[in-house]
Amino acid sequence: MTPLPCAIAPYVPQQGAMCLLDRLLAVDETSLSASVDPATNRLFHSDGAVPGWVALEWLAQGVAAWAGWHAARHGATPAVGFLVGTRRFTSHRPAFPVDRALRVQVTRDFVADNGLAHFAGRVLAADDDTLLAEGRLTIFQPADEEATHA
Repeated sequence: MTPLPCAIAPYVPQQGAMCLLDRLLAVDETSLSASVDPATNRLFHSDGAVPGWVALEWLAQGVAAWAGWHAARHGATPAVGFLVGTRRFTSHRPAFPVDRALRVQVTRDFVADNGLAHFAGRVLAADDDTLLAEGRLTIFQPADEEATHA
């Protein structure tokens, strides 16, 4: 496996401009920490900031990176997963300035045999750990990728 920290792109199915996270900082059996440099997320820039709702996608991509890292440990590539819901998502800022590095943290609460999983996620200021956004995500990852092509 690649030593950490490392680029996150190999561990998520989102590619190019749609890969919104930058670096994988830490990962273990139940959690992941990644960095986000909002200046690199030019896709969502507006007046020198990234809208607060983009934090939900950062959390979802954190979950994707967590799953991709574990898939890579077994010789597989990142699989497609689906964000099927979120509860209590709150962005404590209407927008994130592009000159402040952020950290995304996701922790798996549980995973069911049918592919549903629940994660808690937080977006923090990288320099002082200020909580900027948080929420709980429900993810579905089908066991058979062919099921996604129906």
